[in-house]
Amino acid sequence: MILDAAAHLAATEGIEGLSIGNLTSHIGMSKSAFYAHFQSKEDLQLATIADVHRRYRENLLDPAAAQPDGRSRLLALTEGYLRYAVELPGGCFYASVSAELDTRPGTVRDRVAEHESEWLALLTEYATEAGATDPAQLAFEVNAALRMANNLLVLHGDRTVIERARRSIDRNIREAIR
Repeated sequence: MILDAAAHLAATEGIEGLSIGNLTSHIGMSKSAFYAHFQSKEDLQLATIADVHRRYRENLLDPAAAQPDGRSRLLALTEGYLRYAVELPGGCFYASVSAELDTRPGTVRDRVAEHESEWLALLTEYATEAGATDPAQLAFEVNAALRMANNLLVLHGDRTVIERARRSIDRNIREAIR
């Protein structure tokens, strides 16, 4: 319950703004009960990132990995990401917090950067398996389309960007895999 509320608040209000006071108020918990679970704000932030990553793995990464080939895995990742962008408050958690933390050194930023690097490596791996002529470029372009769709969806609430992202990704995959 604590981590669900923390992920929601971090994605919509920022992970740096994720304070023990606003979280305990949000979930109706006393601060003393909260401190039984987390000793510091950084502990809470790292636990929130770990919990979000667990959910991404279960609901996005593992189902994509179960697909029969690289192209199918790549498409499953993109569809899963777009589904998350639409369904989750604040869109993609990582898009939100990475933009917030990109210039702030520290353990929390490093953990987010680690997960972002793993994501791009996974896109590149699946592009390689699919036979892309330049897998790193395809992964970059796919990720750029996903991030732009997420940003515009969150900023403007315009769901038409989801279909634009799909068309862009499909075109990039067709051109990169011959």
